[in-house]
Amino acid sequence: MTSHNMATFFVRRVCSLCCRVKAVPPLGNLCREKFRLVSNRPPGACYGTRGSDYTQDTQVHVPVERLTVSYSRSSGPGGQHVNKVNTKAEVRFHVHTAEWIPEDVRQKIVEKNKSRINKAGELLVTSEVSRSQQRNLSHCLQKISAIIGEASQRPREPSAADIALRAARLEKGNKERLKQKKILSAVKNSRRVDFD
Repeated sequence: MTSHNMATFFVRRVCSLCCRVKAVPPLGNLCREKFRLVSNRPPGACYGTRGSDYTQDTQVHVPVERLTVSYSRSSGPGGQHVNKVNTKAEVRFHVHTAEWIPEDVRQKIVEKNKSRINKAGELLVTSEVSRSQQRNLSHCLQKISAIIGEASQRPREPSAADIALRAARLEKGNKERLKQKKILSAVKNSRRVDFD
């Protein structure tokens, strides 16, 4: 199997998992192959988790065609195979020009992921957990989804019951604090010696 056929095979396998390829470029540089991907997700689909304490009021669609994907040699122990195959996946996109992400979410991404953003302003996500290119690419896309989902979470507005419960707990805590303060004061007074 030639290197071009192998790359085409990997691209088709990756596409069957999460996306389809717009164009397969010729392999000029074997260390870094760049592909543009297009998502099969509908525009209404969004990433992120919806926990009980957070609400997500914006639907964010991640257009995979805006991501730049490249592959390189994976590091770590291994024999000849690890030195011949480009399995490490690297996905990046420019955060400040990503108009598909709301402005406040972009600011949170920049604040929370300073170590992942390079000098060019690109969010860089890599994965080399597997020996498979498509699994590493899928892992990178999951990481980006998690980053955007975490940044787009909004705190849930407290209900009247939550506010009343918080006030009751605060009042109970204050009463307990004053009670302990009086007990400690009584103990200190009992230890005091009068020199009359």
